[in-house]
Amino acid sequence: MKLRMCVFLFLLGRLLMARAPLCAQDRSYGRSMVINDGGIVATSHTLASQAGAQILARGGSAMDAAIAANAVLGVTEPMMNGIGGDLFLLYWDAKTGKLYGLNASGWAPRRLSIEYLKQKGTLQMPQAGIDSVTVPGAVDGWAKAHARFGHLPWKDLFIPAIYYAEHGYPVPELIHDFWEGDAQALKQTPEAERIFLPGGKVPEVGEMFSDPDLGKTLRLIAEGGRDVFYRGEIAQSIVSTSAALGGTMQADDLANFSAEWVEPISINYRGWKVYELPPNGQGMAALEMLNIMSTRQADKAGPLAPIELHDRIEAMKLAYSDLYRYNADPRFAKVPVKGLLADDYAKQRATLIDPQKANCTPASGSPARSDTTYLAAVDKDGNIASLIQSLYDAFGSGVAVKGRGFMLQDRGALFLLDPSHPNALAPRKRPFHTIIPAFMEQGDAHVGFGIMGGANQPLAHAQFVSNVVDYGMNIQAALSEPRFTVRPTEQEIGCDILIESRVPAETLKELEQQGHKFKVRKEYSTAMGRGQAVLHNSKSKVNFAASDPRADGSAEPEPVPEH
Repeated sequence: MKLRMCVFLFLLGRLLMARAPLCAQDRSYGRSMVINDGGIVATSHTLASQAGAQILARGGSAMDAAIAANAVLGVTEPMMNGIGGDLFLLYWDAKTGKLYGLNASGWAPRRLSIEYLKQKGTLQMPQAGIDSVTVPGAVDGWAKAHARFGHLPWKDLFIPAIYYAEHGYPVPELIHDFWEGDAQALKQTPEAERIFLPGGKVPEVGEMFSDPDLGKTLRLIAEGGRDVFYRGEIAQSIVSTSAALGGTMQADDLANFSAEWVEPISINYRGWKVYELPPNGQGMAALEMLNIMSTRQADKAGPLAPIELHDRIEAMKLAYSDLYRYNADPRFAKVPVKGLLADDYAKQRATLIDPQKANCTPASGSPARSDTTYLAAVDKDGNIASLIQSLYDAFGSGVAVKGRGFMLQDRGALFLLDPSHPNALAPRKRPFHTIIPAFMEQGDAHVGFGIMGGANQPLAHAQFVSNVVDYGMNIQAALSEPRFTVRPTEQEIGCDILIESRVPAETLKELEQQGHKFKVRKEYSTAMGRGQAVLHNSKSKVNFAASDPRADGSAEPEPVPEH
């Protein structure tokens, strides 16, 4: 009798298990989406996410929350971003359904030219130091975005950042690792070393770090607005710092600068509209990669199947070869965006993909003419801010502005000194830019997303979109899914691929036989970029958010307002 009962219970258990669907209790990603009928802010640092969420609770818009969170990130991730860097924004207005684009990337100083550098004996674009510095665009970007979409007073948005700059904050794990790995960059100037290597060393994990000079600078911006940065006391400090180091920045380089509202570019990927910003950013590469991928059906075996990974990698190479050939400031060069994103061109490029062999020397085509932080915020009304901001390399140029507590970016490092190239250095020209925010929508679903990391960004965007569209993943699963990336050398792609160890070994072995060369990283590698995403359902009015496990951050829901 006991034996029969045991057999019955065993068979019943097997039957119930067989009927149980695969669900959240058995999944391949480690954290759940944050879901709320109020707003949510997702960033790579929990303090920044919290600050943005608090702004939402006070009646702020998604734009207010994004600015507040970004200002905190400039304090808590000083090697990634800050007021000495550039900014790009996509903003979806829920009421009108219109998507706005803002390019707040700065230009080269008027006196910085190929001829000037040649006279100094410089034959390659400096990768650090004062001659790699371009005008910082972030503060003007904040100001223009706030004037159009902000609800709260400008000065209120900087309260959290000022607090953390003056009071200090405990340094988290991954930020400490970035800091330690990039400590050498802080020895470019004594001022950078003084601020960011207190006591001559990198702050330990959990050690309190403060930047009172930055606190004072943020107070000036809060009270004086963008003009204090571009025409006032801070501008004077930038110019004097440049002059002391033999740089070319002049007062009018800052005073004459203005961020630019631009029209987003887009494609239709299997029924979803996917948007990026136009050049000088590299968003067109993400769209071209998706266009090439769309010429073939996604492999039903999944995103980590050998056929699917091979197609993604090869599409990426073709898109990137075009990116490095054509991308530049459209005010100085004709960038064939329309041709690059044409369906016929995607089909033409797709014919170059050999299903059995990796292409290690992809060439650019001929289309028809025509260290970074990302955050996403959605408010209770469904407005979405997809914002990215950066100093470019870790701690930017290595140049700290005297007495102001922040670093200057080295975006000029991406110029070329070949006068025949579209991205050749020229006065008042914006360089090729790596940082790109993104947006996608279908029906009632509207998604703001971004994944940081230099050249990684377009291919990471394309992988995220495919995970959502082709494999039905939610935004957290799509962010957490194993990714591959590249580290181009002198704008050459080749066959060297960085990939996470969660990709099956059998898949890697099969692809290596086709000529791919893999460098396997750990399960969740920051080399793959750190992403965030928010989704607004315009029918249910419910918001969803995801934060990449490859970062120290979180998605924080808007708290209950104080009464």
